Amino acid sequence: MNTLNDLTRHLFAQLDRLDVESLTPEQIATEAARAEAIVKIADAVTDNARTMLAAAKLFSEAGDRVLPMLPQIGREKTLKSGGAK
Repeated sequence: MNTLNDLTRHLFAQLDRLDVESLTPEQIATEAARAEAIVKIADAVTDNARTMLAAAKLFSEAGDRVLPMLPQIGREKTLKSGGAK
């Protein structure tokens, strides 16, 4: 799973597994626990994506002057251009 689209597909696949009517109570409990774990991880992934989006928005609105406050963006830009690390 490498993209938010992959995450979405994975979440819907888990919903499909929970929707199987032939599951035993034990299987339902197992799938519910699995779903809870998946949701916790998905929340962390989406929070990270939200932070990245906010940083990108800030950079697009304020330009290079915010790079000292966004070291990963500045560092990534430097690394891609072949500059110092």
